[in-house]
Amino acid sequence: MRILYISPENTVGTLTLWKKEHESRGNECRTLTFFQSSKGYKEDICLNLPFNFTNSNMASIRNFLYQLYRGKEGYYKEKVGFPPIWTPEGIIDKYFLKIKDFIWKPLILKAIKEFRLYDFDVIHFESGMDFLKNEFFVRKLKEKGKKIICHYHGEDLRSRGVMPFINKVADLNLTNELDLLKKHPNIEYLFLPFETSVFSEKQLMNDKIRVAHAPTNRFYKGSDKIIKICKKLAQEGKIDFDLIEGVSNKIALERKQKSDIFIDQIGDKGGWGYGMNSIESLSMGICTLTEMNDAYKLFIKDHPFVNINNKTIEKVLRNLILNRKKIISYGSRGKDWVKNNHDISEVGDKLYFYYQSIGLSV
Repeated sequence: MRILYISPENTVGTLTLWKKEHESRGNECRTLTFFQSSKGYKEDICLNLPFNFTNSNMASIRNFLYQLYRGKEGYYKEKVGFPPIWTPEGIIDKYFLKIKDFIWKPLILKAIKEFRLYDFDVIHFESGMDFLKNEFFVRKLKEKGKKIICHYHGEDLRSRGVMPFINKVADLNLTNELDLLKKHPNIEYLFLPFETSVFSEKQLMNDKIRVAHAPTNRFYKGSDKIIKICKKLAQEGKIDFDLIEGVSNKIALERKQKSDIFIDQIGDKGGWGYGMNSIESLSMGICTLTEMNDAYKLFIKDHPFVNINNKTIEKVLRNLILNRKKIISYGSRGKDWVKNNHDISEVGDKLYFYYQSIGLSV
């Protein structure tokens, strides 16, 4: 079986991991990204297209323009619908997209020919989006009888919405984010995969407890509150605080491993619960704090997280600082839990179960 992943960016390294997993099962797999990974993850086919909105500066420009149409929240304002449907936001957005697609088209056509992209059997669209807004590539794939899989992440359904044609013809929709199950009538959950075995469990704590936070987007993570509380505790001499930001994944992991407590997020602005940041820290056996709302606690009843919110974060941190054994206990429990739920072999088995459900021979 020949498997192709198409994604704007190898955002958290999962494309590399899936390629390795599919190949270990005897299949061919290629990954194609529009833009270079900002965190230094390995690339397979990267087109290096212009207008990279995964770049923070470009994202800020987009958000400013969307404020003209959506108000104060701009691009971050959630769209309504079940599922929400993508449409151009206004005349600026409409004509920008036409210019962008005009520039991208010859580069895309060249890549399709060079890498024989129509010859793959299964095509995963990470973010559920074709190369161009006219969805020409998906239309051709459908004519050829290929299996089409859409994998939706946070902004894809919250801020953008589904692309009309690919949503109509997709054989399977997947997500790693629980709240997105409530934004699409036909979507399946898949735990985010990780090589949990690459890290050993933390055994010794620092003399002064080290707390880390690593936001990719401060707005989504509720970082202002987290940083304020951690700086306050650091000024009191109770902790060392490491704000891991704007560095490669390699450096981020090295710094994260030195922490005793890791804080993922508070609030539900960027999705519920947790993401790759927490999976990494749990794999290291690090006590991990995040906000788990009632829906998430019901969905994952045995989760190992220390639950926090905007009102309780300071109290929870102060209590943990006074109980080192509890910090170690949470970390150890997290290591076992993440292996059972997020290890690539476990998640791979679930994906191949979904493959069978859409008629693929595995």
